[in-house]
Formats: sequence, C-alpha cells, structure tokens
Amino acid sequence: MTYSIKGLDPAAFTFLVGADEELLASHNAVRVTATAKPGYPCRISLEDAEPGETLILLNHVSHDVASPYRSSYAIYVREAADAAASHVDSIPPVFEGRPLGLRGFDSDGMLRKAMLALPGTADSTIREMLVAPEIAYIDAHNAAHGCFAARIERD
Repeated sequence: MTYSIKGLDPAAFTFLVGADEELLASHNAVRVTATAKPGYPCRISLEDAEPGETLILLNHVSHDVASPYRSSYAIYVREAADAAASHVDSIPPVFEGRPLGLRGFDSDGMLRKAMLALPGTADSTIREMLVAPEIAYIDAHNAAHGCFAARIERD
C-alpha cells in the first residue's frame, strides 16, 4: 500500500509572513520564536523549527467537511517555509518521536477508524489502517497536544 504525506501549501499563509502584530491579531494569530528543537512543528515543511526561527501560530481548519467531524485547532507554520514537504511511503521528521492519533475517514468525511501510533510505529499503523477499503484518507494529530500534523492519502 503506497501512501503520501504532504505539508500544507505555503501560499495559504503568505499574507501572514512578516505581518505586523495588528494583522496577526485580526486573524487570531501570533508570531512566536522557537526556543527548543523539537517543540515547534511546522505544518508546511513537516520539520521542527530550529531555535531562533520565527513561526506563526494560528488556528487552521484541517478537516473542512460537512460532517460532525469538521475540525480546527492551532498549528505552527515557519515564516521561512517556502515549499510544502512531500513524503511517499516514508514518515516526515515531524512525526518522529511523537505519539500520533491517526483518524481514518471515508470519502464523506465520516470517521471510520482511529488508532494510536507510538514513536516508531507510524508507518506500520498507517499501512494497517489503509488496508480497510473504506478509509479514503487519514488525518494525523499529535496525541498529546491534539494539533493537526498532516494528511495521509493513498497514492
């Protein structure tokens, strides 16, 4: 089973890059500076920011569907991120060392299966979930903080 994991499109966030605090606040966003690595997972590059890097912390609708499972939560995007990461049959760096909540949805955006992937088990858990034909895609979330990590799609 082949799958792909892609970072978010940076074009969706360019209006916030370098924005003043007033514009950020009008979008319920704030600029933060990474103080440690890991700790500031960028949803564009799918890597943790380096200490000293600036990021935008904002609310993001990760599951924009007409179902009870529509969801949004806070995410980080690095201001310097200019290209979405792309991983095929491999786990991005931002998944390493973190427990993940994996939520498998059908084509109507309804939850069909959910599993926990402990550090080191993301690949095998993703593959196990994608065996079920009703799973159209999987949304990965950091298990502890609950924030959206990335979407996983069949390739």
